[in-house]
Amino acid sequence: MSLDKYKGIIPAFYACYDSNGNVSAKATKKLVEHLIEKGVAGLYVGGSSGECIYLSVEERKQTLEAVMEAAKGRITIIAHVACNNTQDSCELARHAESLGVDAIAAIPPIYFRLPEKAIAKYWNDISAAAPNTDFVIYNIPQLAGVALTLSLFDEMLKNPKVIGVKNSSMPIQDIQMFKRQAKLDGREIVVFNGPDEQFAGGRIIGADGGIGGTYGVMPELFVKLDQLVRAGDVASAGRLQDDIDEVIYTMCSTKGNMYATAKAAIKKMYGLELGGVRAPLLNLEEGDDAIVDKVVSLVESAKKEWIK
Repeated sequence: MSLDKYKGIIPAFYACYDSNGNVSAKATKKLVEHLIEKGVAGLYVGGSSGECIYLSVEERKQTLEAVMEAAKGRITIIAHVACNNTQDSCELARHAESLGVDAIAAIPPIYFRLPEKAIAKYWNDISAAAPNTDFVIYNIPQLAGVALTLSLFDEMLKNPKVIGVKNSSMPIQDIQMFKRQAKLDGREIVVFNGPDEQFAGGRIIGADGGIGGTYGVMPELFVKLDQLVRAGDVASAGRLQDDIDEVIYTMCSTKGNMYATAKAAIKKMYGLELGGVRAPLLNLEEGDDAIVDKVVSLVESAKKEWIK
């Protein structure tokens, strides 16, 4: 089985709302089309950037349906389906498979500190609900409160539908660790770099591509960065990563949530109205608009330098 469709730049898709704060199929489809035009390889729908834990099961279905209608099979779609209970997660997994997504993904259950056998059962139950669909483990210990250990990963590799890890842990060597373990088990997997600030380093050490929450603000820059890594131009990749990181640090300096900043920047650059963020996430506050303007300026400046 070829895993090539999972390689490259896959933006973590933003939740899109109308003026009343409800999920907007219209805005969702416009964002899909916009990102496809920018040359991304796929979309990761319903994850952290999609504000998944603050949306209902029905709202998450509505978002994925709109994405699939707009994408029309042109790019890879990975649907994050995890909820904090197995029943809802399996419902979303079955729904995602019925729509024809390429893969489903899931974080571990949060809040209660479950033993590894319970986490493995949770993931395998979700995978079994979509038996014809690839499964991606989402490792984000700083938010989930539990890390993907080698023993847990080894157990999950017994499931033939597990084809990769979205690795958002900060230690970059984790990427190499998961690749090595899969090789020892005779498995070929993909590992996605998660932290956007270390995309170049993650790719160089062995990540096959990336899934990230700031890609949507500057997709062209990440596509270019991936091209530089593929070409072996490490020096240029390092310089572009530094430019990208300045954008990210600026995005994180608003009083509002970073995804509110991202959506505001996209509106200023491209005229796409994606709404704000879902409470309890904070929307932008007084003084944040100037920071959004700086984000836009940094992105446009970097594009002039790097996109020929």
